[in-house]
Amino acid sequence: MNLGLGVPAIVPLYLAWWLLTEYMPMDCKSVKDLANPGLTNCDYHTLDHAPIIMILLVVTGLFTLTAVVVTNVALPLWRGRRLAAWLSAAVLIPMPFLLCLALA
Repeated sequence: MNLGLGVPAIVPLYLAWWLLTEYMPMDCKSVKDLANPGLTNCDYHTLDHAPIIMILLVVTGLFTLTAVVVTNVALPLWRGRRLAAWLSAAVLIPMPFLLCLALA
């Protein structure tokens, strides 16, 4: 079940990966900084896409987090099963993303 949740979790994990690897290392944080000749690591497209990526990360992240909580907490409690087994299997959720990252 958690591996199945990992497939749609690829989207928010990739968006977080993009923010950490593309947006965060940039020297400039606004379009006004592009005119500064001292900054070398500035990309207009990254600055242009960053707000959209952040909004998508929040939306898809909330959807994924809701699915994880329902699957790993609410359903086992409702069925009277132990939470420890389900929560320990939650480690499998990022595996499809890590596999895609390794193959890319």
